[in-house]
Amino acid sequence: MGDTVVRTADALLLLSFGGPERPDDVMPFLENVTRGRGVPRERLEAVAEHYLHFGGVSPINALNRAIIAAVETELASACLELPVYFGNRNWHPMVEDTVARMAADGVESALVFPTSAWGGYSGCLQYHEDIARARAAFGAGAPELLKLRQYFDHPLLIEAFADAIRAALERLSAGQRAAARLVFTAHSVPLSADAAAGPPADGGRLYSRQVAEAARLCAAATGFTDYDVVWQSRSGPPQVPWLVPDIVDHLDDLAAKGVQAVVVCPVGFVSDHLEVIWDLDNEAAQKAAELGMGFARAATPGSDPRFAKLVVELVSEQLRGAEPRRLGAVPGYGCTRDGAPCVVGCCAVPRRPSTGN
Repeated sequence: MGDTVVRTADALLLLSFGGPERPDDVMPFLENVTRGRGVPRERLEAVAEHYLHFGGVSPINALNRAIIAAVETELASACLELPVYFGNRNWHPMVEDTVARMAADGVESALVFPTSAWGGYSGCLQYHEDIARARAAFGAGAPELLKLRQYFDHPLLIEAFADAIRAALERLSAGQRAAARLVFTAHSVPLSADAAAGPPADGGRLYSRQVAEAARLCAAATGFTDYDVVWQSRSGPPQVPWLVPDIVDHLDDLAAKGVQAVVVCPVGFVSDHLEVIWDLDNEAAQKAAELGMGFARAATPGSDPRFAKLVVELVSEQLRGAEPRRLGAVPGYGCTRDGAPCVVGCCAVPRRPSTGN
């Protein structure tokens, strides 16, 4: 999958999705996101309006730069002398350019931290593809790169989400707080892609099972015994089935059952990027207001100091043989402490519908 064995490292690469940072970037960015998928121009223009609503700027690059600054501080505290580089799949700084700069700086091997905690194609395998593409673009002499493991059930991630849920509860009125429904959301994917996620012997559906497990752990940490797992940010033709229910539809269902307030936790997201602030802070919040339902959205963990500590722990697993910390019972995959890359066949490439997304 393009990864190579790394037992030492000269650097750390934070690898992310990317986002526009000015209005003129929006359409070229969306064309990069959907390249090769035949998405109609009118669909891109509709999505572009979400970005233009916020001045054509996605917060994701700024949030990732803040994560990098925090990680640099934590690395120094841990006496790990690693420069941290930043590369994206879909917008500048493009990972191909970053890998070329790493090579020019003399980096021979690096660990790669992805801003996705999950298995599945979009959450894991596509990052391996990014690594392979960037190394191939540079050619002979490209740095060796090893993507760090999936971290959906890392204790520090769960702790950060749990505290965010508690803080969200406090933003509800006292009357709403006692009966508030806890609802977890993650990015929906096609059912076919979810079915193909994970080694065949493991039964597939790795992504949705990991999301459910992370939700279970967060709910348990905050004392909730009953909660919901729903989905958001679905795209694509209506004839292609995706994971459901959608968060907005689910709010209608909860209102019909008499639920008067919700705490929504975007457990599937590292940072408050555009899909969080548009789908939840705008669409879901507006729906809740229309229903007369109290609404509080929990923060994502990327800005929590524990997130940078999590990154450094994953690095320490590779460079110092630190014991991996995991809370869940659902499998997680990725490189092992001896530097071996991800298990072959962890995730399959989904077949995309000819009509595009």
